[in-house]
Amino acid sequence: MAEVLQRRRRRRSSDGMLSAALSYAALGWPVCRGAAPSGSSGRACGCDRVGCPDPGAHPVSATWGLEATTDREVITRWWSAASGANVILPTGRVFDVFDVPAGAGVMALARMGRAGLQAGPVAAVDAQRYLFFVATRSPADEDEWWSCHLDCVPESIEETPGLRWHCRDSYVLAAPSRLPSGNPVAWIRAPEAPDAAGAPSLPDPIAVLDILSDSCEEFLPS
Repeated sequence: MAEVLQRRRRRRSSDGMLSAALSYAALGWPVCRGAAPSGSSGRACGCDRVGCPDPGAHPVSATWGLEATTDREVITRWWSAASGANVILPTGRVFDVFDVPAGAGVMALARMGRAGLQAGPVAAVDAQRYLFFVATRSPADEDEWWSCHLDCVPESIEETPGLRWHCRDSYVLAAPSRLPSGNPVAWIRAPEAPDAAGAPSLPDPIAVLDILSDSCEEFLPS
């Protein structure tokens, strides 16, 4: 009975990943395959890297930037072949993402509400980080925006402690991907379909950045 229940859970998880990947593609958001949240021999990540620094939260392929697609046939083939794969969203194409500590994110959402500022899509990662999706400024402002790589330590950035910018050459883990903790990435504010003119429902990054910067400074004082 336990094995049957586990198979059912895996099937539902697989169907959910594929459905989510296709829904992102329908929004015009390219997707690629992410590593599974667990592997053989008790590893926290399904990749081949021993001591992976970001288990279940990175692309399967080193060429993910080239492979990312909105093609439904390709996406269906990927998740049919790798049912446990998480979903990765490249940034700096349709959107950028501000990645902040959860406490600062809660504070920022409250401030946006009081200010009448539309937050746009917001996701929670393992109740530790909040992801704020905004209109991309990449590659127009190459000097102002930069990629967030796997081993960066945002708390070491004095101007905006705890804040990461995901733009060109970066990516984020998408709902309903699961982490080694067993918790999924979850939408707090789900993305909306583009309007009649084809424009995505994404807020201006500068307005969101101002509030997030202040919230991070208060939540993680230097």
